[in-house]
Amino acid sequence: MMEPPAAAAAARASCRRRPLLCLLLAALCLPPALGLYTVNAVYGDTITMPCRLEVPDGLMFGKWKYEMPNGSPVFIAFRSSTKKNVQYDDVPDYKDRLSLSENYTLSIKNARISDEKRFVCMLVTEDDVSEEPTIVKVFKQPSQPEILHQADFLETEKLKMLGECVVRDSYPEGNVTWYKNGRVLQPMEEAVVINLRKVENRSTGLFTMTSSLQYMPTKEDANAKFACIVTYYGPSGQKTIQSEPVVFDVHYPTEKVTIRVLSQSNTIKEGDNITLKCSGNGNPPPQEFLFYIPGETEGIRSTDTYVMTDVRRNATGEYKCSLMDKSMMDTTTITVHYLDLQLTPSGEVTKQIGEALPVSCTISSSRNATVFWIKDNTRMKTSPSFSSLQYQDAGNYICETTLQEVEGLKKRKTLKLIVEGKPQIKMTKKTNTNKMSKTIVCHVEGFPKPAVQWTVTGSGSLINKTEETKYVDGKFSSKIIIAPEENVTLTCIAENQLERTVTSLNVSAISIPEYDEPEDRNDDNSEKVNDQAKLIVGIVVGLLLVALVAGIVYWLYVKKSKPTGSIYFLNPPLNHNSPNLYPQSDAKGKSEKAAAQNFPSLPRTASKHVDKDLGNIEENKKLEENNHKSET
Repeated sequence: MMEPPAAAAAARASCRRRPLLCLLLAALCLPPALGLYTVNAVYGDTITMPCRLEVPDGLMFGKWKYEMPNGSPVFIAFRSSTKKNVQYDDVPDYKDRLSLSENYTLSIKNARISDEKRFVCMLVTEDDVSEEPTIVKVFKQPSQPEILHQADFLETEKLKMLGECVVRDSYPEGNVTWYKNGRVLQPMEEAVVINLRKVENRSTGLFTMTSSLQYMPTKEDANAKFACIVTYYGPSGQKTIQSEPVVFDVHYPTEKVTIRVLSQSNTIKEGDNITLKCSGNGNPPPQEFLFYIPGETEGIRSTDTYVMTDVRRNATGEYKCSLMDKSMMDTTTITVHYLDLQLTPSGEVTKQIGEALPVSCTISSSRNATVFWIKDNTRMKTSPSFSSLQYQDAGNYICETTLQEVEGLKKRKTLKLIVEGKPQIKMTKKTNTNKMSKTIVCHVEGFPKPAVQWTVTGSGSLINKTEETKYVDGKFSSKIIIAPEENVTLTCIAENQLERTVTSLNVSAISIPEYDEPEDRNDDNSEKVNDQAKLIVGIVVGLLLVALVAGIVYWLYVKKSKPTGSIYFLNPPLNHNSPNLYPQSDAKGKSEKAAAQNFPSLPRTASKHVDKDLGNIEENKKLEENNHKSET
């Protein structure tokens, strides 16, 4: 609608008279600006709005205003360019919160949600009024989401309130999303139900958002982590904040029952304790079960464990457990390993030397067992067998058996064998190398160990200065060293609980040499000694054969070289340098005395009888007869 020409002329005339008033009125009547400049502020911080107009020449003053929702302006600050003073309008919402600088930048302290308005900067000259709008946006970061009113537990096949995610003091309002194990939970009929509720605080303008989640879990949700995230807008764009994750106890029924044996080792042996444990895979797990034991027709009601102590081999068999309603059952087989050992004879056994003793070690076990023998802490290569007992057979025997596959299962029994025997004595004598003494040895066998005494026959005196060897395998020896001036008889007496044995030995005076008699040697060296003896005997026999052959050859040679009807004797010459041959007449009147006087002067022959004692009369007679036969 256009004004009449007269009215327009009148208005122009009035403006010429009062130009400032006309400019202010025109500014009030201007439509809202379409500027896009926006200031983003954080709730509680200071809002700073620069006046984006260039200060013109002839500026009179500058003003700031904001626009009401209905479009009406409200002036809040004024600054004169000439007087340099600042005036703030009496607006309750901005009392003591405004600050206008010399370049006409407006600052508002303690930003509020209500400050989110359209503000306008006005610069006024005598001829013009310039305006520049600024949009203020206020943002408030919400608090961290919290999951409240959490369910104590969830049940499969049941839709149940899981909890509420609460986000407080947000502006603008945010969006709440539920997550499970890091994945978004989408609403699903009768399985996932989400409701969002928003409440605005009228005094602050901030929002509180509450999102409730109803959830029907599955068995796989037993350890699932639930969380909620709020998405909001801030001065720099979109952001999110996540709640602390929550894990819920999910209850589900038992679908399987399991029975197992609790044992420290993989195998069970007699005397062990067995603990059976029955469990169900439900949550919460069953607390009571029925246990079925071999030989029992009815189940035994118990908690999830059943204990058997000191089990025997008859406990081997199949064990079962089930729920109380017998709807589910599981079985396991238990083998109780055993090991029996029977040693015959056992304990302490006393036998006589030379007797036979059958020994048997019988094993009965649940698996193949290993058997070995130990004698006096030394492992034997073979089992003992006694067809004729000897003293060295005496000792402590152990028959031990083990099941290598069963830890700690072994048995052993002992046999203490005692071999008794009456004392046996053998005496030996020899002249010592110094030719000044003789050693007499009494070799004794017997068990229990005989006591040995020495006596001299005739005087009956006890000889105490003796030396004894170590008593081993029922044998030992006692020896004395003597230097008799005349022939004596020594007696060795050995006595134990079984018998008293006496043996005597004649010993010549020290001036008469004794043939050495070998002492008994130990078993380890006997074979070596026998070999050496055989070698010596062979050498001696060989030498004797060689000497015999040489003697025969020499005799044949001498026989052929003798003259007929004469015999020659080899007598030593007076000067002992060379032999002389004396012919002997074959007259029978030659007296035996003359012959005897001639024979001592004969040289030594191979005959050892002549060499030993040429003065023996009987031997001289034999030689004379032999010579007579040769002459004949």
